[in-house]
Amino acid sequence: MPKLATPLYELHLHEIPRLAMKTAQKLAQGVAASLGAADPRQVTVEDLLHYLPMRYEDRSNLARIRDLEHGMFATLEVEVRIAGSYAVKGGRLRIFEFSAVDETGQIRAYWWNQVYLQNSFPRGRRVLLYGQWKRGRRGFFEVENPDYEFVSDDDDSTDPIHTGRRVPVYRKLGEVRTKQLRSIIYHVIERLDFSEVEEVIPKEVLARNGLISRAESFRQIHFPTDETPLELYNKFQSPAHRRLIFEEFFWLGLAMGLRKQGREQSPKGTVIEINDPVRDAVRQVLPFKPTGAQKRALGEIVADMTSPRPMNRLLQGDVGSGKTIVAVQAAVVAIENGYQTAIMVPTEILAEQHAKTIKRVMASTRYRVELLTGSLTTGRKRELHEAISKGEVDLVVGTHALIQEGVGFRKLGFVVIDEQHRFGVLQRAELMNRGYNPDVLVMTATPIPRSLAMTVYGDLDVSIIDEMPPGRKPVITKVRGEEARTKIYHFLDRVIREGRQVYVVYPLVEESEKLDLLNASQMAEHLQTAVFPKFRIGLIHGRMKQEEKDETMEQFRRGEIHILVATTVIEVGVDVPNANVMLVEHAERFGLSQLHQLRGRVGRGNEQAFCILLAGHKRTAEARERLAIMEETSDGFKVAEKDLEIRGPGEVMGTRQSGVPAFRVGNIVRDYAVLEAAKREADRLLAARSGSSETARLIEIVRRQPKFGLAAVG
Repeated sequence: MPKLATPLYELHLHEIPRLAMKTAQKLAQGVAASLGAADPRQVTVEDLLHYLPMRYEDRSNLARIRDLEHGMFATLEVEVRIAGSYAVKGGRLRIFEFSAVDETGQIRAYWWNQVYLQNSFPRGRRVLLYGQWKRGRRGFFEVENPDYEFVSDDDDSTDPIHTGRRVPVYRKLGEVRTKQLRSIIYHVIERLDFSEVEEVIPKEVLARNGLISRAESFRQIHFPTDETPLELYNKFQSPAHRRLIFEEFFWLGLAMGLRKQGREQSPKGTVIEINDPVRDAVRQVLPFKPTGAQKRALGEIVADMTSPRPMNRLLQGDVGSGKTIVAVQAAVVAIENGYQTAIMVPTEILAEQHAKTIKRVMASTRYRVELLTGSLTTGRKRELHEAISKGEVDLVVGTHALIQEGVGFRKLGFVVIDEQHRFGVLQRAELMNRGYNPDVLVMTATPIPRSLAMTVYGDLDVSIIDEMPPGRKPVITKVRGEEARTKIYHFLDRVIREGRQVYVVYPLVEESEKLDLLNASQMAEHLQTAVFPKFRIGLIHGRMKQEEKDETMEQFRRGEIHILVATTVIEVGVDVPNANVMLVEHAERFGLSQLHQLRGRVGRGNEQAFCILLAGHKRTAEARERLAIMEETSDGFKVAEKDLEIRGPGEVMGTRQSGVPAFRVGNIVRDYAVLEAAKREADRLLAARSGSSETARLIEIVRRQPKFGLAAVG
């Protein structure tokens, strides 16, 4: 009798009908691939039961042949009369077919390239058939590749698996096909020792949320009972679905809560005080009057910095909302209290830009600001390492070079991590370890929907800058087709003659044989020679050497380049206020978040900015939806919500980089209400934590789940 912890490799030993060792191994490999697991030998029966049907079909009501209509899905019980096979299409394919009857008529069933079925359907055999019925040329109804189930003489002892009931439909799992998988799961559930299925969630939590037992949820989710409408199963809203979804989110809530408690209980290495000299220093670096949202965010950050617990705060705001100046003000607070600040960013272009901005803002102060990147000479790096270790550098901006061997801080008290989802967890932790439990501010210009923030950043406090600086005008965005290209070029010509600059963005660097797309390299040459010969055109892409990219960007900033042809390398961090028009070629090929980030490169000055999305006519429904959203709104949070709906959390944030947990059942968009309920229960349990054995049991369960990375949390 198998148990939940039984490895799938051993499933053939547990009396599962016709399950050979080789099939069990293929099953384990398929489940491992679906989970992203490295070793199929570690995949268990429980992992298999979490591989849920993609939909459910009601095959319980038997129809009669006389009741059939063209295109109808139905289950029939018929008796085989004549069966045989024959070749078609020059002998390349063979069809096996039989004719069968019930008391009201005759039908034809056929399968492609499954001649081995001949021995399974002798004359007189009774069979249940399910599929889509169509009226054939001979007037009979026929069905192609139907699901089938044999009806035995002692019918009462047989429970059909594939027909005559509510049936789960699975995606193919590796080499194991849907019908075979359904049969395996049916027999596993029939033989599973449900007495050993531990109820992991406290009874009072189950009662408060109206949840069924774990054992019952496994039974019902694969083979639904008749009590619940099948529509709820297909919407993932059945009691069985809700129970398993709640359980996943409950563990997430506990993990995030424990991680946050662990950080808050760690001794803080900084002592921050706010007095008049500190306030004066903060005011001194302000280049403009801050918005209300900036003031609110800074107030929340400073409150954390002066508290006895280390700050772990997420500052999010749309492109151009002024996050950097808020971070600089917070850095001044730390520096005035005798601490060093480090700002880590993902690219050298962004690091250089931040360093220049901060040096300009702090020009009237006594603070020393430095830039540390991988492209510096060995001598310059050595010089900076020594100055940083002696405490002579107050604020250092850098890339991953900040966490290279040889970089040591004398008194690091404040860490800022910009565009943090582009860094791995270990990289972020390494920078934090350079100080003694410093205050940490995480920044992102990728607006994050609340549901995603609860999962990815559930252990961080959140500040939002939801207000743009005064004078900023929303970028006017228009979707155009190829027929508008000439007019667009005339518009770009006029804009450049008026003294402005332009971005032209392409999805490819060089020509691809597989994709019929314009590419950056060829088009830069074409635009220079055939379209805009009087203007200077530059090219920048990810394959260029860093110094080449830097030189091109610097020329564009100085206004020496009129049109910058680029790939998405300019997506983050490029700030040229004089560039107020962007043309995106093949816009249908870009993701929604990517388009929004690209659009954020224009509209950074006081002039009206424009973003033209030039799209091919072959657009998918999803591409049309993305482009319509870009035309409708420039609100990054609305864009992010839509992006999350369309693509899902893993795609939006990049699962490996950001640590979005891989949910097997739940979906944070579809199941947001369950997510909130589960988080409430987890927070309630941790708030009332009193050392009870029940609480200790739950914490131990969540610690054993590697994906939450809680091994080091006390």
